[in-house]
Amino acid sequence: MDKYPKNFARFYDLIYHNLRDSTDLNFFKNEAVNAKGKVLEIGVGTGRLFMNALNNGVDIYGIDISDYMLDILYQKLDRKEHYRVSLQDMTTFRFDSKFDLIIAPFRVLMHIADKTEQLKALNNAFSHLNKNGKFIFDTFIPDLGALINGMTNVTDFEGEYEPGKKVRRIVSTKPDLLNQVINVTFTMEWEEDGKKFTELWSTPLRYFFRYELEHLVERSNFKNYKILGDYSGKLLNHDSKEFIVECKK
Repeated sequence: MDKYPKNFARFYDLIYHNLRDSTDLNFFKNEAVNAKGKVLEIGVGTGRLFMNALNNGVDIYGIDISDYMLDILYQKLDRKEHYRVSLQDMTTFRFDSKFDLIIAPFRVLMHIADKTEQLKALNNAFSHLNKNGKFIFDTFIPDLGALINGMTNVTDFEGEYEPGKKVRRIVSTKPDLLNQVINVTFTMEWEEDGKKFTELWSTPLRYFFRYELEHLVERSNFKNYKILGDYSGKLLNHDSKEFIVECKK
């Protein structure tokens, strides 16, 4: 799994509060608020979802593999709340207590390419759930045209991070159909102190098809699951763009 680099973490909130909050924020907030006990977020990042849940009274904890992302989250938290967040991997994380809800939102599982490691991640979540607890993760439904053709230098965000200072993110993708991977290259460009800066980050994303996801979950310790097609709770249909997998212990 690849860590987010320093300046991608720096601009993460600005970009994804704009690009993503309207899509999944309410769904995961409601799931967290309705959980009876402790909640764990895998891939907590800078706390886009975590802070929303915490501010709504949820007893939430978070893990991530990127120290740069967690450094930003720690700045948002009162020092007495720092115990809630730790640097851990989703395949090997350990807690003494168990959870009523574990979430791995916004493509976290897609950062694991190896099927054995994917299964380890699911079973690790299972072992940390209370009876009747839920594990929810999401992936996108592959767009076959985009997979075949990829894309080159598409600007998906441009805006000011401070008054008069702009940042822009450019995305390119190159498909690896044999290994079922999208190789994504992000280019961050920003202005600072009268200079222009650029940082690149490349990461593979392992995409899934429906029955592959079903087989993966069925090979795990989870036996009860359903797959939703959007964040309003609708089941899969021909218009769906998301796989939202809810696994119950």
